[in-house]
Amino acid sequence: MPLRVPQIIEGYSQGYFLMADKEGGLGWYTSQERALIPLDQRFRYPKSLQRILNQQQFTVAIDRAFEQVCQGCANRKTTWISTELMEIYQHLHHAGWAHSFETWQGDHLAGGILGITIRGAFIGESMFFNIPNGSKVAMVKLVEHLRSRRFCLFDAQLQNPHLQRFGAYVVSDRTYQKQLYQALQQPARFV
Repeated sequence: MPLRVPQIIEGYSQGYFLMADKEGGLGWYTSQERALIPLDQRFRYPKSLQRILNQQQFTVAIDRAFEQVCQGCANRKTTWISTELMEIYQHLHHAGWAHSFETWQGDHLAGGILGITIRGAFIGESMFFNIPNGSKVAMVKLVEHLRSRRFCLFDAQLQNPHLQRFGAYVVSDRTYQKQLYQALQQPARFV
């Protein structure tokens, strides 16, 4: 039986996320530790990126190229974004739950972040770049956007060295569940 949008949103609202395994089978996952991107003064980025931001080499857009962002996020040697999961993202996007936050250089998609928004929670699914620094600028501008829209949770799911450079930190599942609950009480809107 195919997953329906309300079921998917309910799963994410309880702290689960969808991933495809190596064979492409789709399943619900959770983790004992969650990586969060801070939306307060703990957010940081490399000083070299400030120069690029000052030069305004990129413009940002929301949902201008949602399908391209999904494809960019899945275009890796090993990916957990299967064809079925891409279709689910499309359904979530059409229903107003999934969004792409993009950077552009002229008419060229430089990079982007794919995420699911539920009230005050932004659940980052993946990010990619076509042009160097495209995804880094997207991260900085996305945090600014989430702050301006009164989001209180940016869930990055799994920690990695790239996210640590932005101040990402790990919390226990128990702490994550409390923060997720608070975010779901916040009536924020992404667009």
